[in-house]
Amino acid sequence: MRTIIIEEFSAVFQSVDCLLAPTSPTTAFKLGENASDPLALYLADALTAPVNIAGLPAISVPCGYSNKLPVGLQIIGPQLGEEIVLRTAHAYEQATDWHTQHPQI
Repeated sequence: MRTIIIEEFSAVFQSVDCLLAPTSPTTAFKLGENASDPLALYLADALTAPVNIAGLPAISVPCGYSNKLPVGLQIIGPQLGEEIVLRTAHAYEQATDWHTQHPQI
């Protein structure tokens, strides 16, 4: 399975420099929410698992809020593509101000 995931990502990176994807299928949990629900915690990481299995570099940066809870943008690079991931994250943060905003609670 791991080999298939690596091959699929490798094929995609033949035509793009990096991928942008949600970090999580939901917003961040409220403090203490789902702390005793292992399935909810597992599902929160579902979109980062394939990247980790393939051994790819990735970073999550703030990209907005939903119901006053942060939303993350995952920037994924090809194997040994740490530089493109960091450059893309830096460019995104220079072009937006999500990383400086805090919702009014």
